[in-house]
Amino acid sequence: MPGSGPSGSGPSDGDADPAAASPSTSSTSSTSSTSSTSSTSASGAPPVPASGPLSSVPASGPLSSVPAQVRRTVAGATAAPADAELTVVVLAPTDPMTRGQLRRMADLARDEGYRVRWEEARGGPTAPFATIGGLSGLLRRADRVVMGDPFSRYVQLLLTITRARDLVVVDDGTATMEFVAQLARGERLVRWHRKGGRPGPRDLLFAPVSSSARRRLTPSARRRVEVFSSMPVHETPDGVTVTANDFSWTRARFGPPRITRGADMVGTSLVETGVVDGDSYLEAVRTLAKAHGTTRYFAHRRESTEKLHRLAKETGLEIVRPDLPLELIARRGPIGRTILSFPSTVVHTLPLALAGTGVRVAVCDIDPTWLTENASPRAQGFLSGVTGTARDVHRLTSVTAV
Repeated sequence: MPGSGPSGSGPSDGDADPAAASPSTSSTSSTSSTSSTSSTSASGAPPVPASGPLSSVPASGPLSSVPAQVRRTVAGATAAPADAELTVVVLAPTDPMTRGQLRRMADLARDEGYRVRWEEARGGPTAPFATIGGLSGLLRRADRVVMGDPFSRYVQLLLTITRARDLVVVDDGTATMEFVAQLARGERLVRWHRKGGRPGPRDLLFAPVSSSARRRLTPSARRRVEVFSSMPVHETPDGVTVTANDFSWTRARFGPPRITRGADMVGTSLVETGVVDGDSYLEAVRTLAKAHGTTRYFAHRRESTEKLHRLAKETGLEIVRPDLPLELIARRGPIGRTILSFPSTVVHTLPLALAGTGVRVAVCDIDPTWLTENASPRAQGFLSGVTGTARDVHRLTSVTAV
């Protein structure tokens, strides 16, 4: 969602999708921005972070920066003790689309009875210092910290402050699969689409903090680590507890949706992250839309305005900019009887959110010829793995064969 911070605001996440974390103390519990049992993203006066939302609590809390993570946090909070206190801390990004979704999710969290603390963590050169200073006491007192994006530099910095004995990663993104695998193998934490490249100056400068975060996210006699996610986890590190998110909270709170006869398509930010060539992506969208009678295109929050204008002009699709995570949009409806997607998180989450509705989720693999020359050497394998491990989805024939 959010991108890197403004000049002078500290390290960037190296991706436009940072997350925050939330601290908690002894008698409270926390949640995050999507649907989960604890909380999802969040990101006191040590080093300076630069990205994403965060959540925290006096006894146990979440840190998050992505709208979906806030949803998981609220969903997970339903399992908290009756006397639990929860404060959701949002480390606001600068991206307008992500800010808008986070505002909506913050309202939803308030409706569920939780306090929301909105931090303009990236509002200028001094903002990160003010944010960290304001949260340091809360993080040091917390018994539990729930975070949505362990790759976020903001979150990693905050982890150096907390003494919490209970750490929870709440995320339904594809990055979860990579995080757990890297933790199991003892590797440095690197987002999948950047893996294989040479570390830049910023990476080298931040390496000590990243290493410290990895150690803190490794279970020990003094620290429990849990992963709450709907994503498949195959390499579970010793001592890490994995809890499946089945989206029961989302299904209970929203829908069932009205189903239309047509097909909808879900966009991806693979072009923006430099993995897929823009022209190839546009041609794939055009071909799929024509073959399946698609009329609407639900844009990913990180897709550029220029690309979306071109898609609308050259494909005739209605471009929809969701103001909530797609799982909630789909549950509220109306939604197409078929939802088309490229490899992404939604091929795992939508079948769960829409279980029992009769909606079919269909996924089209990324053709190797679409990859850019700058794509990570393992991009194709990772994307194929995202599709191959998805349950209850229909695999489409390669677009090049349509």
